[in-house]
Amino acid sequence: MLRLNSLTYRVGARVLLDQADATVDAGHRVGLVGRNGAGKTTLLRLIAGELEPDGGSIAIPGRWRVGMTRQEAPGDDRSLLETVLAADEVLARLTREAETAQDPHAIAEVHLRLRDVEAHTAEARAARILAGLGFDDAAQRQPCSAFSGGWRMRVALAALLFTAPDLLLLDEPTNHLDLEATLWLEEWLRGYPGTLLLVSHDRGLLNRVAGEILHIEGGKLTLYRGGWDRFENTRRERLEAGEKARAKQQAERAHIQAFIDRFRYKASKAKQAQSRMRMLARMQPVAAAALDEMISFSFPDPDELPPPLLVLDRIAAGYDGRAVLSRLSLRLDPDDRIALLGANGNGKSTLMKLLAGRLPPLDGDIARSNKLRVGYFAQHQAEELDLDATPLLALSRLRPRDTETVVRAQLGRFGFSQERAQTRIGDLSGGEKARLLFALMTAHRPHLLLLDEPSNHLDISARQMLVESINGFAGAVVLVSHDPHVLELTADRFWLVEDGTVTPFEGDMDDYRAHVAGRAASPGEQQRSGATGGEAAAVNRKQQRREAAERREALAPLKKRLTTTERRIGVLEAERGKLLEALADPALYEGESARLAELHKRLARIEKDTAAAEEDWMVAQEAWDAAQAESP
Repeated sequence: MLRLNSLTYRVGARVLLDQADATVDAGHRVGLVGRNGAGKTTLLRLIAGELEPDGGSIAIPGRWRVGMTRQEAPGDDRSLLETVLAADEVLARLTREAETAQDPHAIAEVHLRLRDVEAHTAEARAARILAGLGFDDAAQRQPCSAFSGGWRMRVALAALLFTAPDLLLLDEPTNHLDLEATLWLEEWLRGYPGTLLLVSHDRGLLNRVAGEILHIEGGKLTLYRGGWDRFENTRRERLEAGEKARAKQQAERAHIQAFIDRFRYKASKAKQAQSRMRMLARMQPVAAAALDEMISFSFPDPDELPPPLLVLDRIAAGYDGRAVLSRLSLRLDPDDRIALLGANGNGKSTLMKLLAGRLPPLDGDIARSNKLRVGYFAQHQAEELDLDATPLLALSRLRPRDTETVVRAQLGRFGFSQERAQTRIGDLSGGEKARLLFALMTAHRPHLLLLDEPSNHLDISARQMLVESINGFAGAVVLVSHDPHVLELTADRFWLVEDGTVTPFEGDMDDYRAHVAGRAASPGEQQRSGATGGEAAAVNRKQQRREAAERREALAPLKKRLTTTERRIGVLEAERGKLLEALADPALYEGESARLAELHKRLARIEKDTAAAEEDWMVAQEAWDAAQAESP
């Protein structure tokens, strides 16, 4: 097992770890969480031996091999497959010895050891990992230098997974992955036989992979049983219990102090007063709960437009006259919540650029509402920010006609205080830069939000706020994200970008997980893994897919009714909140009574509509539960 005993580590005058203790049992999968800057990455580097602690000790079994994600991406001329195979130093050394050994006994010994490390399956195992992370057979044979930095980081991850260390330390492993690779990695980690310490902002990954959560807070480590949701609930209960104990102790201290103040100078009570003074001195104060900072933000609502916002008719889209997508006939309405599914390279970003009007179609017709305004968030935009400017200056340049008050109000909507609004952009955190991009892209109150990986650089609480902001937005949203949790809580419909076109995907994220997992292996991979085809199994899988598709088709109307009703309730609740806020304004009651009466009428109407929507949701949910129970 892994033991951390009184571990202390300082960065300058700041103490990141203060005599922290923790034990991780062998074979356990543990999520390492804490607010940004708490020391998660530092702790991984201490365990990996890259840093030396200032005090305490780290005990790891001597036979354990430790592997950790690295920031360096391979970029030489070796193929991806060769790079991954070379990561296992023992296998690489034995392979070289087998090629150079002359003595018959030495040759026999080397081959025995090669058999022990399963060298005969090494290439197949490496190929499967690369395929899971998005590299097909042709890509696996290409040199690392042919790929961009993000793809090379995938190769580095594949190499680490291939070595299968006894202790696997992963620091945000999904940062450079798309949804499909994230889903594959999740399944791989669920079956990992070694000990895992995982840092991630993906709460779904922490829920489905981690059996325990190790929380860093105030320089201490606390181990919680269960995944993220159970950790969150347990910690909340602990904080609430701590606050109750603190309030009780404060009341008791106040009572004792009152006795002391009243009787300390009276001879008849002096002895009792002295006793209570000693009692008060011995009473260790219960510390106030250290609550995580929660930055709230929201997208401004646009003015209403009649449907449809946008219609694509037999569109082909691509670059330099070559179509990446074709046969696109799609429609967007003001209340749509659509998530794009499909592996990287299939054309999701191309579709987003087409919808944003940044890529003209090669063929076909696009009909847009004349007043349609679009807000487009793309991953690369953070690289285009002027790092020497401030958020206030950046937004003022974009909206030169807006007053400073209006600009500050827009920045405040996304959590920028007066001080942070005048902070150099280069000094902002990744999450703050993402929120600045949200502020910039919505300053003109768009009717349609196109969000391409908006959760990158957002921590768990900020991702939850993103979910709430999307659900509270009155316009349409098209979303790409590698975080399944964000998609599950925001999307009403899915479009599958695959095979050069875009089609509706009738199902939810569980169905898409099955779709990704059930894809047939490539012929080359089958050959390397020794697969014989298995006609009966293939027929069985085909039958299962057909039956699953039939079940999805039968349940699709119910699912759509549920998601639409949930969306409707969310919009009504947001509107109700705004009305209650308006009614709480004292100035309202000093003006004309007609405005007050109108607000009360709207509130009554919304409460009535909300009650009807909730009743509709309950009926649909009961029907859904019954249909699910009947499904095999």
